[in-house]
Amino acid sequence: MNVEKENITAPVIGMTCASCVARVEKTLKKIEGIKKVSVNFATEKASFEIDKSKIDYNKVVEAIEDAGYKIEIPNEKTNANDTETEKNKKNDEAKTFELKLKKDVILSIIITIPILILSMGSKFFSSVFTSDDLNKILFLLTLPMIFITGKRFFIIFWNNLKHSVVDMNTLVAIGTGSAFIFSTIVTLFPKIIYSNSSNMHVYFDTAAVIITLILIGRYLEVRAKSKTGTAIKKLIGLRPNTAFIKKEGQIIEINLNELKLNDIVIVKPGSKIPADGELISGNSAVDEAMITGESIPVEKIVGSKVIGGTINKTGLFEYKVTAIGNNSLLGQIIKMVEDAQGSKAPIQNLADKVAGVFVPAVIGVAIITFITWMIITNGSGFNIALVNFVAVLIIACPCALGLATPTAIMVGTGKGAQLGILIKNGESLEQAHKISTIIFDKTGTITEGKPVVNSVNSINITENELIKLTASVEKSSEHPLGEAVINYARLKGIELEETESFMSITGKGITAVIKGMNIVAGNRKLMEEYSIDINNYNDIESTVIYVAVNGKYKGYITIEDPLKESSIIAIKELKSMGIKTVMITGDNKIVAKKIAEKVGVDDFNAEVLPQDKAKKIKEYQNKNEVVAMVGDGINDAPALAQSDVGIAIGSGTDVAIETSSIVLIKGDLQGVVTAIKLSKRTIRTIKENLFWAFIYNIIGIPLAAIGMLSPMIGAFAMSLSSVSVVSNSLRLKRFKNK
Repeated sequence: MNVEKENITAPVIGMTCASCVARVEKTLKKIEGIKKVSVNFATEKASFEIDKSKIDYNKVVEAIEDAGYKIEIPNEKTNANDTETEKNKKNDEAKTFELKLKKDVILSIIITIPILILSMGSKFFSSVFTSDDLNKILFLLTLPMIFITGKRFFIIFWNNLKHSVVDMNTLVAIGTGSAFIFSTIVTLFPKIIYSNSSNMHVYFDTAAVIITLILIGRYLEVRAKSKTGTAIKKLIGLRPNTAFIKKEGQIIEINLNELKLNDIVIVKPGSKIPADGELISGNSAVDEAMITGESIPVEKIVGSKVIGGTINKTGLFEYKVTAIGNNSLLGQIIKMVEDAQGSKAPIQNLADKVAGVFVPAVIGVAIITFITWMIITNGSGFNIALVNFVAVLIIACPCALGLATPTAIMVGTGKGAQLGILIKNGESLEQAHKISTIIFDKTGTITEGKPVVNSVNSINITENELIKLTASVEKSSEHPLGEAVINYARLKGIELEETESFMSITGKGITAVIKGMNIVAGNRKLMEEYSIDINNYNDIESTVIYVAVNGKYKGYITIEDPLKESSIIAIKELKSMGIKTVMITGDNKIVAKKIAEKVGVDDFNAEVLPQDKAKKIKEYQNKNEVVAMVGDGINDAPALAQSDVGIAIGSGTDVAIETSSIVLIKGDLQGVVTAIKLSKRTIRTIKENLFWAFIYNIIGIPLAAIGMLSPMIGAFAMSLSSVSVVSNSLRLKRFKNK
């Protein structure tokens, strides 16, 4: 029975730290019909694979709510326009949340300043207020901190408590709540705790400052996090809002959402192209830099493809729409980048394991700290025990831990998209920095993939007749070598014959019948298979199509595929990075050797059948090599899938692109170098982030426990850790491949 699978990405509401991520993941993994769960704190989304025959969305929603969160499962009937509307709604909600947070921060600062002045200058104000009066003023000032600006922590804490859940809000709520409740009792009912009123200490300033610093940290974190998603916003911004279409002889302006397939669009110079399509009249130069990274405008004539979001530079032209919305190239790029930004790199696993037990462990450490200090002071050091208890709770909030990896992945994959490199997921991004061997397909990857006929060598037949028969046979094939012969025949004005029967033999050539003649056209292996003697013509330094008619050898056609300008430079740079370069081709050894020497690869494999390419990849993997495969054709798909990192040339086939983990939109091998360098930089950033996330806690918690770190310093350090992690990730936006 076929299992119908689907990948779902759904927003999760209520996550505030890395421990929340671990809890949501654990909950989803327990639900029948759900596999491959990945929850991203930075994007606040859950990605998972479902088995449609087993999944019950109501159970998913209920399970997540029982865990203390909310999940929004996307509607299957949602179309591209609805998706756009939903994105706009989410952006508006994010802006509203940021504005509310900003207002709370401002109010907190305004209230905290007088609280600090009164607390720190209590001796100065002793001539005006008694200590009892001063405490009551501080109590009244702190009330709005607890019940207005800081209420978010206590509301989430209470909801979590009902679901037996703990997170960073638990730590903040217990810490500030303990300080506030203790201080309130001392202020309003002092006899309960102190027999001597002169020894009364209150911690209203501690509660107020902690709430203010954490709100400031959260606000800066939200601001910084919004910047990590600028790549998506820029990509979406490439689309124009309207389009001019030709309808019933008139040109009308319509909203982009109203554009349909096969509409005829008019594009004026300087305008953005609204959707993918094919030119039907006019010509122009189009700036495709925002999609491909190529700075030189591309000439477009009738029949040329145009990409939505690119800019028409010179002429006026009309084109027919062939893809819109999510099916367009830009739509697919946006979806791919979103998926990548929502994915998780394996390096995150350590942080996830720690986060899963972190908050309960910290609460345990805080309680032990309190009890220990009470024992050390023989019960008289309640103040010291409370302060250290609060300090441990506050310094340990694991926000930075949850942001360390996803923010770097978001910025790294977004930067890649701007450079014309689509990285499909975090795992691919991480794997790319480990690549030790890169295997390149030859045709269309190292070479232009547009072969041309170099020479025609006929035996007992005219050259034109040899071309005519070969081109007629190749007419039914889609092989690029056949295309070269057909184009050559057209240039010579040779009319082609119809084939009576046709058979393509993968990796070898073609057999066909024309006017009762049996034609065999292909490589040496095919000739051997049909017992056709070509021994005297077996060492030609070009790609060759041997031709036989009725079992008799009639000559050969040599074909050359020009090298891409970037291939030699890219391979030289990869070798300088210590990466082994290998070329793989179905071509003969003589041609392969010639190309390999020209381009400078370390090794080459010739006469490899498509089905054997994946086996070659496996051979290198068995030598403990981390192997990348770079290819563009359908026959490269198995090898791309087998490799540790499959890199598809964007100009290649959909199948190759689908089975790869990195796509080079431009089709330039320099993109391979850039992708590896970007991967190395991103992984380095993640390691730096994880270092800072852990070091704050490793140093801070023991210091807080032994009384060397005040709760206020702890709150500042905790907030600083989150902001430093996100800020470090944002440095990736400046990445350039020099």
